[in-house]
Amino acid sequence: MSPGPIALVGSGEYLPIMQDVEANLIAGRNPKYVQIPTAAAPEGESSLHHWITLGKAQAERIGAEPVAVIAHDRNDADDPRIAELVRDAGLIYLSGGNPTFLANTLRETLLWKEIESAWRDGAALAGCSAGAMALADHIPALRLPTHSATSGLGLLPHIRVLPHFDKMFARLPDFMTRFMKVPDGVSVVGIDEDTAIVGGPFEWEVQGRQSAWLFVDGHRKEFKAGQTLVTPKIFGT
Repeated sequence: MSPGPIALVGSGEYLPIMQDVEANLIAGRNPKYVQIPTAAAPEGESSLHHWITLGKAQAERIGAEPVAVIAHDRNDADDPRIAELVRDAGLIYLSGGNPTFLANTLRETLLWKEIESAWRDGAALAGCSAGAMALADHIPALRLPTHSATSGLGLLPHIRVLPHFDKMFARLPDFMTRFMKVPDGVSVVGIDEDTAIVGGPFEWEVQGRQSAWLFVDGHRKEFKAGQTLVTPKIFGT
């Protein structure tokens, strides 16, 4: 089987405004909707419960079985009983929070291996905000120009993701030179709120209510809903 589609989402996971995006991701696949709120674990149990509740409601709206996979730390992520909950998923969703914590918790664990295996076997894989950032090879450090990017999960080595783009970065025309230092050939993708790019790993359709933005060699181009965005390959990927 070929890998399933990837969705990188700027914001809005589990909300009615993104229902069509999530319904299309799981359409034709096993109606098992796996939500992984690990990125919110540093915020405490109430935050995890919030995301689980939202995801359950969305799964029910689109006629899927909600399955919450809760990994608070690497010990949980290496627990075979937790990892096996991902098997036979039609859609696996990494929701928002802290992208570095998410990547550091999942990297090279049994849970991540199950996620990647399920995706390679045809399951859809979505990441919103922190979840989208963590799927890339590196997670941008945007608060201080002296900070360096941290390692992501490495599924998408040729791009770096900026979620909430319209809210956080669109009014900073010089942010690429001030904050973002990327290797030659790596594309930076900005994704507006309530918007996703779907497909991958190189060709993506913009879905949702706003736009996605592609930065290559410092130049920015807007892609509206329904348009196709192509992130160039790096040699060897």
